[in-house]
Amino acid sequence: MKLNPPLLIACGLAAMLASQAHATAYPLTIDSCNRKVTFQRAPQRAVSHDINLTEMMVALGLQNRMAGYTGISAWNKLNAPLKQALGKLPELAGDYPSSEALLARNADFFFAGWNYGLRVGGPVTPASLAPLGINVYELSESCAHVMKRPAASLDDVYRDIGNLGRIFDVEPRAQKVVAGMRAKVDGVAARVAKRKATPSVFVYDSGEDRPFSAGRLAMPDALIRAAGGRNILNDVNASWTRVDWETVVARNPQVVVIIDYGKVAAQQKIAFLQNHPALNKMAAVRDKRFIVLPYDSATPGIANADAIIALARGLHPEAFAK
Repeated sequence: MKLNPPLLIACGLAAMLASQAHATAYPLTIDSCNRKVTFQRAPQRAVSHDINLTEMMVALGLQNRMAGYTGISAWNKLNAPLKQALGKLPELAGDYPSSEALLARNADFFFAGWNYGLRVGGPVTPASLAPLGINVYELSESCAHVMKRPAASLDDVYRDIGNLGRIFDVEPRAQKVVAGMRAKVDGVAARVAKRKATPSVFVYDSGEDRPFSAGRLAMPDALIRAAGGRNILNDVNASWTRVDWETVVARNPQVVVIIDYGKVAAQQKIAFLQNHPALNKMAAVRDKRFIVLPYDSATPGIANADAIIALARGLHPEAFAK
C-alpha cells in the first residue's frame, strides 16, 4: 500500500507523540531508600556495582552510558553473555570501590546498594559521593539496612528497573523488561496454584560455624514464595544475616537452596551438609533435595524470574511433568 504525504506526516507525528509520552522530563526526582535524589539530565558516566545490578543496566541497553562497573571479580565471574555485552568496559574495583576509583573515571552516577557497594559508615555512601557530583540510586531491597521496610518483594526489582528507565530516559525498554519478567512469574503461579503442599526451604549462602542465610527482608524470601515454598526464616526480620545451625535443624527444612558463588563451590557446600553429623539428619539433606541458584539469580535483578522457575521446578516437579 502506498501512503500519501499527508498520511505519512500523520503517522510520523503519531510516532513522535508516542515517543514523547514516554520521555523523561528533567529535572527528575526519584525516591531512593529514605532519600530523594534529583537528576538534571540522564547520567552519561554511570558505574554499577555487583553482577546483578550490572545485568540490569545491560538489560536496559545502557552500556554506552557507563564508565565501568565494580564488585564482580572478588566473588563472581562474568558469564559469557554479560562479558560480551560489557565489551571493553573496565572493572574499576573487584571489591568495594573507593571514591577515588569512581572519580578517576569521571563517574556521574553510581548504581549500588547497602552491602552492594555501600556500607553504613563506610567511605562510599550517597552522602560522601554527592559533593563529588556523583548521584547514587540505591537497590530497593538493600534499603532494609538503613530504614524500616516490609518483606522483600518482586515489586522491589520492578521498581528499580522502572526507576532506571526514568533516570536514563529509556522507560519503554524498562517496561518491556518488567513485562517479560512478569510473564514468567505468572506462568509459574499458574503451574503451582493447585499444589498440595508448601515445602519449607532453607537458603544456604555460606558459613560453616554459623550459616549466612536470608531473612524475610532478603530477595530469596520473595522468590521462594513466588515458587510455592516457604522460607524457614520468614519470621526473621532481617535481610541477609547469620543464624545458628540449631535453629535450622529445629525447623527441619524439606529443601535447601544453595547460593553458588565465591571460592566455595556449590558441591562443596552440599558435601559439608551431607558430612555433618547433625545437619545430615535434616529432611532436605537426607532426601538430597538441593536447588542450586547462581548469585545473580538469588540477589535482586533480571535473573529473578528464571530463579523462580528453577525453584518451582525443584519444589513442585509434578507441576512441570507435562
